[in-house]
Amino acid sequence: MLKLYIGNKNYSSWSMRPWVLLTQAQIPFEEVFVRFDGFTPESDFKQKLQSITPAGKVPVLQDGELAVWDTLAIAEYVAEQFPEKKLWPQHPHQRALARSLCAEMHAGFMGLRANCPMNIEASLAQQGELIWRDKPAVRTDVARIVAMWTQLLEAHDEPMLFGAFSVIDAYYAPVCMRLKTYALPIPAAITAYIARVSALPGVKAWIDAALKENDFLDFEEPYRFKP
Repeated sequence: MLKLYIGNKNYSSWSMRPWVLLTQAQIPFEEVFVRFDGFTPESDFKQKLQSITPAGKVPVLQDGELAVWDTLAIAEYVAEQFPEKKLWPQHPHQRALARSLCAEMHAGFMGLRANCPMNIEASLAQQGELIWRDKPAVRTDVARIVAMWTQLLEAHDEPMLFGAFSVIDAYYAPVCMRLKTYALPIPAAITAYIARVSALPGVKAWIDAALKENDFLDFEEPYRFKP
């Protein structure tokens, strides 16, 4: 059986992507939780991963002796191993577009990622107001995301970005969490898409588990003090 190494569900946006993809697609896997306790070479987190992946990061998908440690590589591997799940759009042009948009998330949106770290449990609307006011990079990133999602939703007549659930919806699920946590201003159609994504069984299962973790990590919480 596949093994997926992940970090804390409340914080680990990269772990969320393949976990949601596998869960929503009903592909069996064993979850291996590696708690975030710090990211120095001496941390338990790094020590536990050093024999699994040279990158020393999560997520990692293990299939027998093979380890795949990048989210895009994981998505491609899973799509190849389970072609019947149709995890990418079937039309070559649509598939290429979906891959391009996932790569855009993979390499970009640094303003949003740096200033609005994923924190599913928290409600940070007040911080979101200040971030929106003071961080033009966040406004630029959100504008691009809104334009992207709007175009896709209109072209495919909902409910997901390419009609049916696919890799791109799993890939942007953490972005949905960020927009919700920080209550960043977005149009009603985008709010509705976030609600649909949050209601997907695979996403809801991740959210529910994140809410139960109750594991406050101060280095992941730049806006809050420990209760």
